[in-house]
Amino acid sequence: MGERQTYVKLSEEKLIPKSAILSLLRTYNCYHEGKNFQLRTREEEDGELILEGLLNIYWGLRRPIRLQMYDDNERFRLNRNDRSALAKQLSAESNNNSLGTESGPASGDMCGQEEEEEDSPQLLRTRSDASFMRVQRRSKTHTARDLQRLRTHRFSINGHFYNHKTSVFTPAYGSVTNVRVNSSMTTGQVLNLLLHKFRVENKSEEFVLYVVHESGERTRLKDGEYPLVARVLYGPCEKISKILITEADLGEEVTYDVAQYIKFEIPVLDSFVEKLKEEEEREINKLTIKYGALKSRIQHQLEGGAHTSDRI
Repeated sequence: MGERQTYVKLSEEKLIPKSAILSLLRTYNCYHEGKNFQLRTREEEDGELILEGLLNIYWGLRRPIRLQMYDDNERFRLNRNDRSALAKQLSAESNNNSLGTESGPASGDMCGQEEEEEDSPQLLRTRSDASFMRVQRRSKTHTARDLQRLRTHRFSINGHFYNHKTSVFTPAYGSVTNVRVNSSMTTGQVLNLLLHKFRVENKSEEFVLYVVHESGERTRLKDGEYPLVARVLYGPCEKISKILITEADLGEEVTYDVAQYIKFEIPVLDSFVEKLKEEEEREINKLTIKYGALKSRIQHQLEGGAHTSDRI
């Protein structure tokens, strides 16, 4: 008898053959050869294949987020279903959660080599933030009194400083960060992990993840989907497709058909609309003439039948 086929979950409804995932994984790791984004595999006792590694996520927020004031010693509350899946990831992230500091060494790649996260866990502020602009202007002119005043407004949380004046801000649009995840973590769990890494106070329900393609197509990762598996399926090149976090009420999916027109200038799109209107009018005229002729024939037949019955 042949070997039983095993599958990897893309979502609760979709399964992918293990052989197909391993083939894609070889391509993925070949692309990242010599880098720390290669993925490792392990097999559970029940035969389930698990992928593990770093997942890049791009910031696409339009509104400010809030940073938490408490540190790791306070209880981090998760849903019961999330706790077991996130326990290993949170322990791996414990050395990488300092805002604005370099990441410590993480576990090795498939060959057992040591690796470091390329992206330090820091949130780049958008230059539109007024608080950030004030900090930039004053950064070169701090006096002893200014520094003393600044110390009274901030305190250290695991190596990063919480500043009351700059605790609400918008991450720079398009900047990238990463989190260490595995293929059994759902979209909601990945969002929880990302927000906890940077001590973001906002709830994960306020955000969603999208796969954004080079063409402009945007596909939302549903709550029951597994982002790391989706990353492998879409390929390793982030110029072609990348994962973006955005507000749940601001993001929307863009189909491939619509995406083809997004990059055109407004005058070009206006000309398309005019052409479509002209075509619509031609079709309306054709249908009007066609059904007008049919109406005349039916009326003629009815009139002819009425004259025949009168003679009888």
